Amino acid sequence: MNMPASDNNSTAQLFQSAEAHLPGGGLGGYALAEDIRLIFSHGRGARFWDTSGNEYIDYAGGAGALILGHAHPAVTAASHAQMQRGGHMFGVLSDIGITLAERLVADIPAAEKIAYATTGSEATAYAMRLARAATGRNKVLKFEGAYHGNHDYALVSTFSPVKTYPHGNADTAGQPQAVRDSMLIAPYNDLAKTSEIAEAHANDLAAIIVEPVQRIIRGQSEFLHGLRALCDKLGAVLIFDEVVTGFRVAYGGAHAALGIRPDLASFGKVIGGGGPLACVAGRADIINLADPAKKGSADYTYFNGTLHGNPVAAAATIVMLDELAIAGTYQRLNSMTEMFCREAQTILNKNNIPAIATHVGSLWQFLFMKQAPQNYADIVASDGAAMRRLDSEMIKRGQYMLPGVRRFVSLVHEEEDFNNTLQALNAACKAL
Repeated sequence: MNMPASDNNSTAQLFQSAEAHLPGGGLGGYALAEDIRLIFSHGRGARFWDTSGNEYIDYAGGAGALILGHAHPAVTAASHAQMQRGGHMFGVLSDIGITLAERLVADIPAAEKIAYATTGSEATAYAMRLARAATGRNKVLKFEGAYHGNHDYALVSTFSPVKTYPHGNADTAGQPQAVRDSMLIAPYNDLAKTSEIAEAHANDLAAIIVEPVQRIIRGQSEFLHGLRALCDKLGAVLIFDEVVTGFRVAYGGAHAALGIRPDLASFGKVIGGGGPLACVAGRADIINLADPAKKGSADYTYFNGTLHGNPVAAAATIVMLDELAIAGTYQRLNSMTEMFCREAQTILNKNNIPAIATHVGSLWQFLFMKQAPQNYADIVASDGAAMRRLDSEMIKRGQYMLPGVRRFVSLVHEEEDFNNTLQALNAACKAL
């Protein structure tokens, strides 16, 4: 699957058009280097093709959303059938949207009710808003290096290390100082320091928001259970950001596997079936603050979006959940990832590459460190440049992953795919 060099005129023209009409010629915060950049054409199963005809094994998987791979037949059929019935009804309940809501409340342990959103970023922003409304407090505690989306409240010490806890750094221009001052930052997996910060701000602490798996860092059970007890003690709202982990590490979300009941949980990616749909799930008394009948009351919490409850995405999600609910699905998905990382580690060791192939469930990554990270400081201390070089060499050999970013195994990856990737890894190690 080595990628042939290509000077395809149409691809070159597309790049020129992208650079002329999009900032940096891209779609967001990630841009591939000149020698590995590509333009997606189409995908099927675990693979996709670029506009120059090069084939890739895809481990980005829509940032984890495509747990069934590209163009899954059941998802495609359900989406097409709903499009024929109608693809969009702004502000109007749809039968399929109600059916999905019933399913999510039944399948998500923390969900007494759900409120729809469009993206994971919306879902975390709404969850923070609900927490402030429910408590009458202003501050939210998040963890250093945690990514909760693209809104102002999320982009505090997401990409930059903290100099002095709990004061975070702005990760974007255009962010009001007042927003940054409302966020408290603590080190992940450090319950003692988190408790110290939370208790110092207890009178104005609305919520603690946490990813049960932060990037590729596993949340320790005692740490996550401790956050539940801490929020109970202080009267704060515990928010689990399950945008990545929801229905990815376990059916119903990571909190289902951990046996922890957060007050609110934000879902996206897998919830949406690859389409524009997300939700906030949680306690009915908190979710009900978004009831339009409460407009005019002091605690009414505004939720609204053109694509909320999108019927095409809802139809896709229902069939995706049907596939994921099949007995043994997550055991198979996680065991495939464990096997792959074990074989990858053997290759790294044989080539004297000082890196680990680490995974949590079906999330995995190559990291240039000696053992699995416990917090963001461990990530910062690793050799990020070497990690990105290895990832870039993998892309050159037909393995798609964003350099320096965790990646995913999907249910359609097969033994042939893993063997191909392991061969590419061996060649990439030698190229280093």
